[in-house]
Amino acid sequence: MTGDLSFEPLTPVSYLDRAAAAHGSRTAVVDGEHRWTYTQLHDRCRRLAGGLAGLAEGRPVAVLAPNTHVLLEANFGVPWAGVPLVAVNTRLSAREVAYILEHCGARVLVHDPAFDELVEQARGELAEPPVVIRAGEEYEKLLAGADPTARTPADERALLSINYTSGTTGRPKGVMYHHRGAYLQALAMVAHTGLSPSAVHLWTLPMFHCNGWCFPWAVTAAAATHVCLPKVDPGEVWRLLREEGVTHLEGAPTVLSMLAYAEQAAPLEHAVHVATGGAPPTPAILRRMGELGFDVTHLYGLTETFGPAMICDWRPEWNALAADEQARLKARQGVGNMISCQVRVVADDGTDVPADGESVGQIALRGNNVMLGYFRDEEATRQAAPDGWFRTGDLGVRHPDGYVELRDRSKDVIISGGENIASVEVEQVIAEHPAVFEVAVIAVPDDHWGEVPAAYVTVHDGASVSGQELIAHVRERLAHFKAPKSVVFGELPKTSTGKIQKYVLRERAWHGRRRGAD
Repeated sequence: MTGDLSFEPLTPVSYLDRAAAAHGSRTAVVDGEHRWTYTQLHDRCRRLAGGLAGLAEGRPVAVLAPNTHVLLEANFGVPWAGVPLVAVNTRLSAREVAYILEHCGARVLVHDPAFDELVEQARGELAEPPVVIRAGEEYEKLLAGADPTARTPADERALLSINYTSGTTGRPKGVMYHHRGAYLQALAMVAHTGLSPSAVHLWTLPMFHCNGWCFPWAVTAAAATHVCLPKVDPGEVWRLLREEGVTHLEGAPTVLSMLAYAEQAAPLEHAVHVATGGAPPTPAILRRMGELGFDVTHLYGLTETFGPAMICDWRPEWNALAADEQARLKARQGVGNMISCQVRVVADDGTDVPADGESVGQIALRGNNVMLGYFRDEEATRQAAPDGWFRTGDLGVRHPDGYVELRDRSKDVIISGGENIASVEVEQVIAEHPAVFEVAVIAVPDDHWGEVPAAYVTVHDGASVSGQELIAHVRERLAHFKAPKSVVFGELPKTSTGKIQKYVLRERAWHGRRRGAD
């Protein structure tokens, strides 16, 4: 039939077919002492598919592993087995892992030996525990005895993977990705980050997080080299940057801070493209990264949007601006990526707010890189997109040039004496102080004002600053009511992807009291 000549269902696993055919002899994966070419990676993934196809019985395959070749191979092998991939957050408790395995109905669990005890505990809580495959000898035996298989979907909107949210406000929700969205999102990441066959990509971003922002498929689409990194150790990252010639990496601003102020930090001889998201990077960290040779691009997205749905698309005319102005512009979330629908900023009634850089609304998204919905949760899906536009829960403004800037998570806005205070704005000012390494600003209870800002700060090693000095620092730059009324020093709680857990700080501050703004 002639109609079949002009249509092929889109699937991101097809990028490995192309990479093996066009760049088969080139290095695909570096994982410690192991190195595989694209021909070898293609064969391993097809064998993984063959080994899993019979075991999975049409049900999802879960993988609990750090950033190793095992999880990378699963991004191709599991879909080729004809079943969805569930990459599990490696920092969850046994009870949380058990909940995810039960909720998604996983038939098989592939896991790294580092999680032997966790897996045993999780399986003990399940009435029907999954078949377990241990990475290493058992995993390699599965591949060696399997017939290569590659099942491709007839429907490009078929379920590709299920990614579970962090569950900070209740049970984690399973976000459903489709083949079409991941294919297109990966293509957008190739274009926006400049991936090519000469690129060397370091896995500082957890692959379990939004399927690694679709970079397992993006890096492969470009036939670039994957360098696996089980744990983000600044010294090891700097070694790989130099010895492997790393050109690309991603991570939260916390990861950037770790690298920028590491003992081994020194200007690089080659440029490294860094994509960051999860929170707006401060102008201070952007300047420091620039001095070291990192070109930082700010991205914005959620689990529900296959990772980055927006990018601060840099305009060449901005290169002539002063460094501080460039840093300010880079901290904006920007515009929809090249495969996204145009981003909206909407008022409570669903109408668009004026593009004046001041009118605040909620960021709303739709398009090919938005989830199918929440797995086995139709009500949550309806609530998330009441009118066909996914509500992110983030508040922002649209500038006259069309670029969106995040003001705050709706629950992070501090309402003090009737005045709205954006915690992000206060955080960025505090981060400008040379002694400050990291900062989080939240609302804490106050008998007079209802709630007031409080800053939680980690200082650089060897640095010293008092709370009163930081409060004065803010008052010199912002309205006095926006300045924190207290400063607490110490380590900040973080998620497995390096995001600061403000909700943990809020729970401590509001223990036994009810916050009206929450």
